[in-house]
Amino acid sequence: MHPMLGIAVRAARRAGAIINRAARDVDVLPVTRKRHNDFVTEVDKSAEQAIIDILHSAYPDHAILAEESGATAGTAGESEYTWIIDPLDGTTNFIHGFPQYAVSIGLKHKGVLAQGVIYDPTKNELFTATRGRGAYLNERRIRVSKRTQLNEALIGTGFPFRDFADLDEYLPMFREITARTAGIRRAGAAALDIAYVAAGRLDGFWEMGLSPWDMAAGALLVQEAGGLVGDFHGDAGFLDSGRVVCGNPKVFAQLVQIVGPLAAK
Repeated sequence: MHPMLGIAVRAARRAGAIINRAARDVDVLPVTRKRHNDFVTEVDKSAEQAIIDILHSAYPDHAILAEESGATAGTAGESEYTWIIDPLDGTTNFIHGFPQYAVSIGLKHKGVLAQGVIYDPTKNELFTATRGRGAYLNERRIRVSKRTQLNEALIGTGFPFRDFADLDEYLPMFREITARTAGIRRAGAAALDIAYVAAGRLDGFWEMGLSPWDMAAGALLVQEAGGLVGDFHGDAGFLDSGRVVCGNPKVFAQLVQIVGPLAAK
């Protein structure tokens, strides 16, 4: 295992332990609403701080981009390395006791995704990837699915839940993909959905309105598992636009052919 990936795994497991302890008494956790349908708990903050402490202890000069604390680092503007962190992707699931949430940690080196970890603490499933070295689930090599026909494909998605202005754009995509696939799943944790594409559990995935920490680690997992990741037009700007499509190569191409023409931008 690459040393930087090893540190990220340690950080993810530490955060997962915090999340699992809190899950025993989730009903008494204070919950703060950041904006409509966007919640944060002390668990998000504690897990994020634990991750940052471990990463900064090992790499004090690396930049940090994290969901709750934003961009922080000793030399954030100068570092070649940026850690992209979501300490608890699927907070709404977590506070309802719905066991579909994860820790996501990605690393960019000179603007290129280099390391990725997604850890599901409820199932103890650890997804890892290093650029050029493949993707793994609990140390077992994973690959995207081999399905080639969209009508046989199971597709993941996420509904627009913060900015309802996106709904008018999203619903025609949902209608078209529902009609042309074997089914759609919306589990509420984009990082895990993308990891499931890498593991072949989903054949593809698309969503809009995401943040870099929702996608960074998962995108590398999909690429290292033999899949493709892009924006709604199949291009590389998904981390900036927040609009992502991923899947095995055949399904990816067919999804882009549907969502691209329906995308407003």
